[in-house]
Amino acid sequence: MQTTSKLLNTADHSRDSAGLTYVYPVISRRAGGVSIGINLNPNNACNWRCVYCQVPDLKRGSAPKIDLDKLEAELRFFLNELIHGDFMARHVPPETRKIKDIALSGNGEPTSAKEFDRVIELIGHIKQDFVLPVDLKTVLITNGSLIHRVNVQAGLQRMAALNGEIWFKFDRASTGERRRINNTTISLKRIQDNLMIATSLCPTWLQTCVFQIDGMPPADEEVSSYLVFIRQLLDRQIPIQGVLLYGLARPSLQPEASRLAAVEPAWFKDFEAKIRALGVAVKPNP
Repeated sequence: MQTTSKLLNTADHSRDSAGLTYVYPVISRRAGGVSIGINLNPNNACNWRCVYCQVPDLKRGSAPKIDLDKLEAELRFFLNELIHGDFMARHVPPETRKIKDIALSGNGEPTSAKEFDRVIELIGHIKQDFVLPVDLKTVLITNGSLIHRVNVQAGLQRMAALNGEIWFKFDRASTGERRRINNTTISLKRIQDNLMIATSLCPTWLQTCVFQIDGMPPADEEVSSYLVFIRQLLDRQIPIQGVLLYGLARPSLQPEASRLAAVEPAWFKDFEAKIRALGVAVKPNP
């Protein structure tokens, strides 16, 4: 296994930056340091198709069969490189030379892997063999659509014991906007039900991406619907940790790419303030 020589940055989340199949390092602006990515979708398949997605040749589908032995070998190799090798010195800017998390994200929906719970179990076993930061998190970045599955819930329960966090995608509150932005027909009820399951098993943040499309930010009606949804979560005592509110960081590789742009800073701050006004924590990354 060989690693590349370029310096990592927050704008490059290439899944092959370490020359491996499942494991890739990134500098995460949300995590604030080095994130060890686990890509369970090397086939570039996802059950959603978000217009801002940076995955090339994205297709509809699920994760392929996971080679757990190969994943274990890659993760052990890469942790050894980070801790005992010179990877940090060669590839990571000095101010971000700290391992912040092991994050299941990658090129599609990670919970679509049939081996998801076994992957989480494997991560737990491997972590025991390395001296890692005591606050190292295990993060699942997910669209939340498959959390009703038994094997996913088993994995999330195990994740909680590994200082786990779920980052649950919730970009838009109206049906039409979810269809336009995420290309999914999932209902608000299903999202709310899956959030109830997620929060009961592992600390859960909503992650919301805001941007302009065709020169317009989310409409006032959409913003109102989003805030109503948050209030409903609070009323139902669904204990989200808060909202990870972020803008476009990397170029989309979807057909809609040329239509997308960052929202104005004032719009972002106003939306952030409206969420905070509900008594909800917000971690902003414009």
